[in-house]
Amino acid sequence: MNAKTGFFITLEGGEGAGKSTQARRIAEALRAGGREVVLTREPGGTPGAEQVRGLLLDPATDFSPLADTLLHFAARADHVAKLIAPAMARGAVVICDRFYDSTMAYQGFGMGMDVGGIAALVRLIGLIPDLSLMMKVSESVAKQRLAARGHAADRYELMGSETMARIARGFLSIAAAEPERCAVIDADRDADTVTEEILAVIRARLGLL
Repeated sequence: MNAKTGFFITLEGGEGAGKSTQARRIAEALRAGGREVVLTREPGGTPGAEQVRGLLLDPATDFSPLADTLLHFAARADHVAKLIAPAMARGAVVICDRFYDSTMAYQGFGMGMDVGGIAALVRLIGLIPDLSLMMKVSESVAKQRLAARGHAADRYELMGSETMARIARGFLSIAAAEPERCAVIDADRDADTVTEEILAVIRARLGLL
């Protein structure tokens, strides 16, 4: 990547953690403060990456862990090159619902993909978030929130409890290994309380708001 002038904030965590809700709230707070904000998601964010998203989330899809991982990174490469990097270069704050930590947690810790191989692909992408908010949610709360959505579960939401537990441990392991980048947020609480804590972290760590 070329030298950046903007900021890159990611939200990570398991299903039902409230990442999308909090991403929207962060964007609203930053825009109210006069910042240009680009709100995006993974997999997705560009037309090509959104097509890959459709394949990855389809319950009828049956990819191997390696194929799953490579598709995520193919979508990510397009996303970074066409949306994230240009936005940061012009000074915007990019807020992304999931990034490479999700691949490490889901495909690595959850599906058993070699974490060293994933780390190599992370280096190839060449973009490290300024701040990654790790949304920690209990299984019981996650299930309640997923049930309340009222739509058919996607491929990842259908993963079993044991796999989801490995994924949750994976996110916490990533956060413990990179405390300067990651902040663990208790996402079981009500949305307003979670937002307040997140904005405080952004203010303290990045000097925004």
